[in-house]
Amino acid sequence: MPMAMVGWILSFIALFAGLALRQDMPIGGSVTLSNMLVVVALLACPMIWRERPLGISRGQRIMVALALVFASPIFLIPAA
Repeated sequence: MPMAMVGWILSFIALFAGLALRQDMPIGGSVTLSNMLVVVALLACPMIWRERPLGISRGQRIMVALALVFASPIFLIPAA
């Protein structure tokens, strides 16, 4: 599967999940998680980043977005 397709899929999933969390704030930390999901949607969207504006390739951006998704439990652990 080409990286652009992975970027589109990840972008739509993150955008819709972030918007859903903004509509219904069920738990504490939802605001932070919804903001992170919107950032992931922007990072992964191939249409916005068609040409390499900052020298960052499409694959690097999508890998950063995936890393943010997988690291989100670390941000949601309450500080002791």
